[in-house]
Amino acid sequence: MGKVDINTEEIQNMPWENRPTECTDVLWRYSKNPIIKRNLIKRSNSIFNSAVVKFGEKFAGVFRVDDKSRSMNIHSGFSNDGINWTLSEEPINFIQKTRDPLISSYKYDPRVTWLEDRYYLTWCNGYYGPTIGVGYTYDFKDFYQIENALLPYNRNGVLFPRKVNGKYAMLSRPSDRGHTPFGDIFYSESPDMIHWGCHRFVMAAGHQYSAWQSLKIGAGPTPIETSEGWLLIYHGVLLSCNGYVYSFGCALLDNEKPWIVKYRTRSYLLSPQEYYECVGDVPNVAFPGAALCDSQTGRIAIYYGGADTVVCIAFGYVEEIIEYLKSDGIKMV
Repeated sequence: MGKVDINTEEIQNMPWENRPTECTDVLWRYSKNPIIKRNLIKRSNSIFNSAVVKFGEKFAGVFRVDDKSRSMNIHSGFSNDGINWTLSEEPINFIQKTRDPLISSYKYDPRVTWLEDRYYLTWCNGYYGPTIGVGYTYDFKDFYQIENALLPYNRNGVLFPRKVNGKYAMLSRPSDRGHTPFGDIFYSESPDMIHWGCHRFVMAAGHQYSAWQSLKIGAGPTPIETSEGWLLIYHGVLLSCNGYVYSFGCALLDNEKPWIVKYRTRSYLLSPQEYYECVGDVPNVAFPGAALCDSQTGRIAIYYGGADTVVCIAFGYVEEIIEYLKSDGIKMV
């Protein structure tokens, strides 16, 4: 395969650790995982499933924090190196830019995407059941909430980093009120980030693809645009005799029709195997929520939640991931 062009910004100081000599996998874990422990701030029971972006010459993010009352909320944070983080002790207090106030009973599993002139947030928003909340910030200090994207019940709302065919674009996973023993990925578009429609089926879970993604799937980090297509990291769930097991793989989506899947992984890229992924509030979970990607080197750092308790990083190269996807994965079209 020739050189893959990556349509992201250059990140000269992105977090990185070289592949261990004994590692033959496409992704490898940071040797000092977890990078954020469950008790980083005074009020936290656990910190996981979070979103990180380049912010100037440094890094910023939005983090899921389940507090000691076990309420679910999201907090802002900053880092000089993408590894050592300082998080706000208080949850984000949104300034409402809605028709009338939207009351949330919980907020969790955020994603953050730089789009046009601001950082957009999406998260699972408790509004008569789980749906997709949408907001934005310019500085990670003041945050503005706009209308929910879709009706309940829905989760894993992930924006594309540019308009597609002149429309804002989002992936989501329709669900139910609870822990959702099903789930496929759908595509939606909007002219204004408020009104969403033209929904298209993208990908399904199922044993015909592989066991690790047989029960349900959901979009992970913001898709990465390459000359081969949109690289989508997604999580998949296996229902074992001892409960759910969350792993993650990837897919290539068509650049201009992202509801068309070109390839998807047969084997996972990473599954819960380390102690901090297998032991925690929810055992056996590796849940990807963000990725930093340097356009010049092709390096990628994937941030993922371990056991619904801590934040971890895995490293790799975009070109190697796509090559692995094409050689070991499932060709869809």
